Amino acid sequence: MTGASRGIGRAIALKMAEQGADVVICDIDLENAKAVAREAETVGRQSEAVRADVSSEREVDEMVGRVLGRFGRIDILVNNAGVVSTGPVNEITMEVWQRTLAINLTGVFLCTRAIFPAMKKQGDGRIINIASAAGKRGGGMHGSSCYAATKGGVIAFTKAIAREGGPHGVRVNAIAPALIETEMIASLTPERREKLVESIPLRRVGKVEEVAAAACFLASDASSFMTGEIMDVDGGLIMD
Repeated sequence: MTGASRGIGRAIALKMAEQGADVVICDIDLENAKAVAREAETVGRQSEAVRADVSSEREVDEMVGRVLGRFGRIDILVNNAGVVSTGPVNEITMEVWQRTLAINLTGVFLCTRAIFPAMKKQGDGRIINIASAAGKRGGGMHGSSCYAATKGGVIAFTKAIAREGGPHGVRVNAIAPALIETEMIASLTPERREKLVESIPLRRVGKVEEVAAAACFLASDASSFMTGEIMDVDGGLIMD
């Protein structure tokens, strides 16, 4: 589970541990990752914290090798690591564009590529990608074209890999949250937050636990006939 030292990733890791999964907490913030791993162990599950930059091919491959070495198999991959960048397109620097792309989209590719052979060999696996409502509606929630582009890429990648994985028993789905109570939205002004909430039919901000519940459903046998799906956890923001 990438980007799992806080926010949505932390909530998913702890919820999956509660439901019986051994969890590996992957993050660039190793100290916080260790703290989450210790929390997961309090419910009787095995857990390990691993530092890895998902935009680094070498670090991702080393992380996957380490996990396979300890646990022997990987049943669930949650691609959650991500960054948000905001601003009008004419103010986005190449540095910001490339960093957002490297973490939000290339990271999903690298982790999926590294784990895919093991899941195919097992004949079973579940990959859950954390996309965003911004990837469906072209920004809006964060006001960033590069963020929206990466999340739109995650959605397309999810559907493509679902087609590849299906014949091998590997299910690939994504979750597209809208405004969720995390550190990412902490910098919003009260006025901006209120305006965004007004665009959500349920008229509130989502909770990380609500995203975690969706992830656990997609990881469970309850969703055994679902693949290539993009599950909206957005309070009704997008109604296709």
